[in-house]
Parts: sequence; C-alpha cells; structure tokens
Amino acid sequence: MSERDHRPLIAHIVFRFDIGGLENGIVNLINGLPEQEFRHAVIALTEAGEFQQRIRRNDVAVHALGKRPGKDPGAYLRLFRLLRALRPDVVHTRNLGTLDCAAVAAWAGVPYRIHGEHGWDVHDPDGKVWKYKVLRKLLNPYIHQFVTVSRDLQNWLLKTVGMAPDKVWRICNGVDTSRFRPAPVERAERGNIVAIGSVTRFEEIKDPLNLVRAFLKARRELAARRVDLRLMIAGDGPLRAKALELVVAESAAAAVFMPGARDDVPDFLRALDVFVLGSQREGISNTILEAMATGLPVVATATGGNPELIAAGVNGRLVPPGNSEALCQAIVAYAEDTQLRREHGRASRSRAESEYSLTRMLKDYRLLYGSAVQETAR
Repeated sequence: MSERDHRPLIAHIVFRFDIGGLENGIVNLINGLPEQEFRHAVIALTEAGEFQQRIRRNDVAVHALGKRPGKDPGAYLRLFRLLRALRPDVVHTRNLGTLDCAAVAAWAGVPYRIHGEHGWDVHDPDGKVWKYKVLRKLLNPYIHQFVTVSRDLQNWLLKTVGMAPDKVWRICNGVDTSRFRPAPVERAERGNIVAIGSVTRFEEIKDPLNLVRAFLKARRELAARRVDLRLMIAGDGPLRAKALELVVAESAAAAVFMPGARDDVPDFLRALDVFVLGSQREGISNTILEAMATGLPVVATATGGNPELIAAGVNGRLVPPGNSEALCQAIVAYAEDTQLRREHGRASRSRAESEYSLTRMLKDYRLLYGSAVQETAR
C-alpha cells in the first residue's frame, strides 16, 4: 500500500447529494483542500444526483443508501456497514436530517465526529421545536465538534440548545471570487430596463411567492416612472408553478424569466442589476455570497446570517421577512438609482474578496480536519 493511501479519510454525510448550497459547499471543500493531505467520501442517506459530477477529483467515491421516507432502519444498517468498510478518520454530518448518523458513526468505530449546522429545517424554521432540541442534547455525547456557518446559528446552539462554548466553531461559507466575478466591463446601459432576480429553491422557507408579489407591485409603481422592471429567478421546487400563475394573472409573463435549475449561475447573475432574496430563514446564503462576488447590490430579509453579509446602506438593504411592501420599496429604490446600484455593487465585491473568500473557508476547514485527525492520533 502506497503512502498516499494513508491520508486521513473524511466521510461527508448528507441527506441528499443534489443541487443546493450545502452540497455546493462540500464540493468546494473536496475540490479545494490539499489532495495530498485528505481523502474524501460522500454518503447520501437517500440519493445522489448528477451534481456529483462537479467533484473534480477522481479518488472520491459517492455512496447513495436509498433511505425511504419515514422510518427506515435498513438505511442505518447499510450506513453502519459502509462506515465499517470505509473506516473513515472523521465523519462530518450536516443539518438535522443526518444528526442521528453521528451515533451510527460512533457505533461503527469512527474516532471523530463533526456535525454542521448550515441552516434551518423547514419543519423547525425558528429552532424552537422542543423535540429537535432534545434530540441534539441526546446526541451531543456522540459529537466531538459542532460547526455553524453563521453567528446566528452559533448563538442558538450556545444559548438555546445549551452546547458548551468550546464545542461550537463558526466557519462562514466562502465564495469562489474568480468564478463569480463582475462582468469584464461595467454593465451596459439598457435604457430604462432594470433586471432584478434570484437563485433559490421554490420552497416555503425561501418564500419565492413573496418576492414575486413584491416584484409585481414594484413593476406597477415603476411603470409610471418609465422604468421597465424585469424578474429572473433560477431554481426549481414545488412553488414554481404557483409563482408562474401569479405572474400570468398579472399579465406580466413577458417580463419574467423562470427557467428552472441552471448550471450557468455565474453568467445568470451577471445578467442582473440587483439580487433579491426574500427567505423566511437563512443560515448563511451561498447565493448572496455569489451575488456579492458578482458585484451586485443585495436586497434580503433580515434573518439568520443575512445581516452578517449585508451592511445596510453599504452593499445592500435588509427588510423584514414576509413583508412584500418593504421588499417592494427596496427594489424600487435601487431600480430608480443607477449610481446607487453601482456603488453598492462595488462594495459587495470588496466585502466578498476581503471577508468571504473561498481561500479563507478552506483554510478554516483544513485547520478543523487537521485538528480532528491529530486528536484521534493521541
């Protein structure tokens, strides 16, 4: 066996390995961490889609366990056997859907277990459901380290759930500022046309219908001022059909582009003038980071980690969740002021480069995994 085979193995466990911010972060980790230092495996409790093709390394195996909805003990037995076969040095579970896998990893003999909190579950958008707090308490002994992507989640684990301070790290997501970058020249003037948009999932917690309603209201207001507002939303989900219905009902279909999921997100963002995200709850939004790196002003809800990314009045505006009127007025303010869009867009790019680069994130995770491996060697 070559010495290269002795690299520590990190097993990343997710509920589903498909398009999403959390999954994109795992791909960035695997592609970006030094190949000579770590091996990786990805384990999806349910299924793994074509998204796995974004992993550029050829030494990474992706396993899908086919867990059925509801209780499926067989899936956890398959996980146990797989972990016994792989013998990873570190297991890194993520979010509520894989929290119990930390216990399975411990029973399988994995020496170090990390659990990441990346956002709020759709069934517990405020982190107040008592049974989930109890579950975290019960599984706490099986987890060596918690990692959160935002101060909001970090404070919730410390103050609400009651985790020990030395057991909770914060590692903010990072964005590839070379891939997500402004257009090579200043956005061409398009007369009176202003394009706002988002990259999101059409699910309740992302509240895409609120964004559509705010757009329709803003479009009516701006029409009287000779500004032609357009809406572009990339992404898919159960509420996409309803969003299209709202647009058709207002006879605004010609001003809206909802193409579904896209692989060309950097180019999609460069076609926008303003990025808008109206989520009910967020951890740290990768799409906001990508929009910032693209040099866009950002309108977002004041929830979760969003206030960490957006300095109100500097690179964007924050509005209350679920308030379509406030979202509308923030959109109108940017649509009417070209210079403000430019100034805030440049500030977004500067913040992305100085505070939220992928390089910084990789450095933090390299330290985390290195410390975990050293701990197991003692």
